[in-house]
Amino acid sequence: MKALPGARWRGGILVGLVAAAVLAFLYALPEPGDRAPPPGASVYAIRDARVFDGERVLERATVLVRDGRIEALGADLAVPADATVIEGRGRTLLPGLIDAHVHTWGGALADALNFGVTTVLDMYSDPALSRELRPSRESHAPLAHADLWSSGFLATAPGGHGTQFGLPVPTLTTPAEAPAWVRARLAEGSDYVKIVYEPKGPGGLGPPFPSLDRATLEALVAAAHAERRRAVVHVSRLGPAREALAAGADGLVHVWGDQPADARVLELARAHDAFVVPTLAVTLAFAGAGTGAALAADPAVAPFLSPEQRQTLVPEREVRVSVLRPEVPVAAVRALHAAGVDVLAGSDAPNPGTAHGASLHAELELLVQAGLTPLQALAAATSVPARRFALADRGRIAPGLRADLLLVRGDPAADVRATRAIERIWKNGATVERRRYPPPR
Repeated sequence: MKALPGARWRGGILVGLVAAAVLAFLYALPEPGDRAPPPGASVYAIRDARVFDGERVLERATVLVRDGRIEALGADLAVPADATVIEGRGRTLLPGLIDAHVHTWGGALADALNFGVTTVLDMYSDPALSRELRPSRESHAPLAHADLWSSGFLATAPGGHGTQFGLPVPTLTTPAEAPAWVRARLAEGSDYVKIVYEPKGPGGLGPPFPSLDRATLEALVAAAHAERRRAVVHVSRLGPAREALAAGADGLVHVWGDQPADARVLELARAHDAFVVPTLAVTLAFAGAGTGAALAADPAVAPFLSPEQRQTLVPEREVRVSVLRPEVPVAAVRALHAAGVDVLAGSDAPNPGTAHGASLHAELELLVQAGLTPLQALAAATSVPARRFALADRGRIAPGLRADLLLVRGDPAADVRATRAIERIWKNGATVERRRYPPPR
């Protein structure tokens, strides 16, 4: 179905939070520690598992956890007498996954954890959420939800993208406003700054809403850096992507979908050491090549999807963004990765065609299709976002780090789809009891 002219610039690649706005009224965000699973043993050893430590695979290792932290690991690690032993043979232990692009509404954080996503990087939601949950992400207490880092409100023009979802977004129009705008977001609790940059192209072509101009984009990036914070930019087209990278953006939180990558954009990304969060699952969904229905039908996934997650994965109506071509974003990721640009896994849930938690597993498969090896895709959802967003206590399995862990059947380093075959999840060292749902009627 061809999208209407006004609709074709909306959607997942443009942070279309249509489904999210509905979910916000259906669920209450878990309070820190609310409905926390029982702590279980405070000392335990996961013995003789294949271990992906966030960067490399140890074919056989034992991991010792004590009081919510990883105490030790090694092939011949002696297990203390007071430790409960969990058999890991034939299974793979990974760090808890990190989704580098979500929008947090309602039960999103609990849904994420149900699929082994223990940390999320939010790219636009009410800043009150991150303030409320900041203490819990510093704690090692058992939790029933993923940890949250957030941009809070996004930077956009009056009437620009992001203003249509009912939140009182503070907008700006000139470069002079950028320093105060950034300081106000940090005072609200934002961890980084997100900027929407969708200017009209040659001939006035572009989305049917206003955008910040290039000078204001540059001022916002400079203001964020002056406060020692990252500045990430929402784009959907190659031209604005080049301009955002030239402005010094730390990362793009979508890959473009209109034209193939060129030498200039690759050069800019390398020169500025920028990263990209492609959000391929949602981009392809809005290009008419979505993976939501297949994911919802996967027997390793289906029993753990709530009715609301099913609804966003397989929306009743197809939403098409006619300017997107499904082959372009995949080829762009391939070119960026080949050029040495860091790629981070992000789902853009809960946009149509995605669901919190579940869609990160689909994103891993798409990244492999776009040229990453399975190990590189796993790193894109663990150690790479932890490094790029300075999350020093997670994203890897190493002594002293937080025991956010995921145990799966099989070997995702050989077949990345094995991340869906989840046997155990631990958040802050505590077992997470996965929620199951009856099959749809």
